[in-house]
Amino acid sequence: MEKIEVLGSTVDFFKDTLGETSMYYFDTSMCEPPHPMVNAMAGLQLLDENSKLVMINHKSPGGLFPKIEEDFDFVEENMPDGKIKVVFTKKVDALNSTDFTQNSCHG
Repeated sequence: MEKIEVLGSTVDFFKDTLGETSMYYFDTSMCEPPHPMVNAMAGLQLLDENSKLVMINHKSPGGLFPKIEEDFDFVEENMPDGKIKVVFTKKVDALNSTDFTQNSCHG
């Protein structure tokens, strides 16, 4: 796994390859808002049909989902340590309508 630069991020991002799939990872479990949203929006811009983004957070980023649901699928998993893991993939028929500047938690 290698550390990568992600424009607009406030935490470290890492990249790994799993077969043909590029995997991007970041952890905002120790961050307060708006960092989880800011970093998720930055990381989602990396995705194409051959990649996934893995977010580790202290709780479900519920405010994020309505902002991205037209272009991205996501699956949440409760981790043994109480954190939440969210895996994002870009939809095959994505409209590319996500406004990545909407990276704050309020309306």
